[in-house]
Amino acid sequence: MDKLKVAIIQSNLIWENSSGNLDLFNIHLKKISQADIVVLPEMFNTGFTQNVAEMAQPINGPVVSWMKKRALENNYALLGSLIIKEDEKYFNRFIMAFPCTDIKWYDKRHLFRMGGEHENFTSGTKQQIFSYIGWRIKPLICYDLRFPVWSRNKNNYDLLVYVSNWPQPRREVWITLLKARAIENQCYVIGVNRVGTDGMGIEYSGDSMVIGPKGEVLCELPKGQEGIGEVTLSLSELEAFRTKFPVFADADTFTISGVED
Repeated sequence: MDKLKVAIIQSNLIWENSSGNLDLFNIHLKKISQADIVVLPEMFNTGFTQNVAEMAQPINGPVVSWMKKRALENNYALLGSLIIKEDEKYFNRFIMAFPCTDIKWYDKRHLFRMGGEHENFTSGTKQQIFSYIGWRIKPLICYDLRFPVWSRNKNNYDLLVYVSNWPQPRREVWITLLKARAIENQCYVIGVNRVGTDGMGIEYSGDSMVIGPKGEVLCELPKGQEGIGEVTLSLSELEAFRTKFPVFADADTFTISGVED
């Protein structure tokens, strides 16, 4: 499929209230006219809490089941992260729920030590590429944005998706790095962030956006406001740009230690 219809949801989150947040996103999702993928923020059902013992879900729990149900009934893929408990460990896990009710996931590699995330979560060890209707999608989470080697495109993906709870004081960093990741990787980039104030008193400005491979902003949502952004991406236009300006042909090769195949 050449065209990919994208919807991004920039929302406030109710602190540590999973059922309340699912009700909130049920309302948001009804406002989307048509989409192939819909992207929610990081930890969309709880906010960026470190209360992992109480807030964690199993992979077959009610939140993932909700994602599967929404994806199936609306015929789109639904993306977002939540706290998953597995083998007595906790992961900040990016879930992609497909309309066939299958799921794939990625566990956050870079844990935000300034917020104590590294003390409560287990770091992921695998990179992932999700294939969907002819598109290759790489999932990443928030703090991963600061580490360009981890996101480096080896000409093996077309769309980079960041879900986030990125605080307002560092909004210029968020905007700048999203554009940088698009330019250096010659790909589309989606960045979805929350708004409002969380239970720790941290404020979020949103600044959710979709960026093209030349760093151009294709869709953005207003600072500090809830909203839905919709845009259609073209795979043929991306491939034409890569052919005309083949940066990958001169890229350096490298390996990353501590990564599983």
